[in-house]
Amino acid sequence: MNKSQKKYFLVVDDHVLIRLSLEYIIQELFLEAVIFQANSLEEAGTILDSQTINYVIIDISFPEGSSLSFVSNLIKEKPGIKVLVYSAHEDDFYALSFLRAGACGFLSKLSNEDQVKAALNNMVIKGKHISADLQEKIMDAFLQKQNLLPIEELSTREMEVAKLLVEGQGNLEIAAILNTKQSTISTIKSRIFQKLEITNLPELIEIFKFYKD
Repeated sequence: MNKSQKKYFLVVDDHVLIRLSLEYIIQELFLEAVIFQANSLEEAGTILDSQTINYVIIDISFPEGSSLSFVSNLIKEKPGIKVLVYSAHEDDFYALSFLRAGACGFLSKLSNEDQVKAALNNMVIKGKHISADLQEKIMDAFLQKQNLLPIEELSTREMEVAKLLVEGQGNLEIAAILNTKQSTISTIKSRIFQKLEITNLPELIEIFKFYKD
C-alpha cells in the first residue's frame, strides 16, 4: 500500500495528550493522513456518521462506559473499517474480547514509540496487529485445547451465579432464587473467583462489563 495515499484516521481517547501523541506519530508515518479526534464515544459516533474513516484507534474505557459494544457495532455497520485498541490494560482478557468483537489489533499504552509505529504500520499495511506475546498465548491455548478466555471455564451453574452476583444479589438472595443452600452459593462463588483469578466482586463486575457485550 502506498504510504502517500490519503488515509482517514479517527483517534478516540478522553486524554488530549494521548490523542496528540498518536496524531504526531500517524502524521510522521503517513504523509497524506487526515486525522480526526474524539474525546468520547458519542463524539466518535458523530464523526463516523459524517466522515469516511478508514482507521480507528480507540481506548478501552471512557467515563460513559466500555468501548467494546461500540467497536462491535461499528465493525458490523462498517465491515471495511480497521480498529486498533490502544489501552492501559495489558490483561489478555481485554485483548481477546476486543479481537473477538472484530478489532484488528490491540496495543498497550506502555508500548514504546517503535512499537506504536509498528502497530500502526501493521494495521494499515497488513490489516491487523497482534503482538508476538499474544500470538504465542493464543497458539498455546489452541494446542492445549484450552479456552482463551477464563470466563469460558465457568460451568453453567457458575455462570448463573456469577451473573446474579454482578446484578447485585447477595449469597442469601441467590440461594433463594436458585432454590439451594447459602453455603452452596458461597462454595460456587469461591470457585468462580478461583477460576477467574480474582479476589473481589468489583473485579467480577469489570470482567462481565466486557463479556456481556
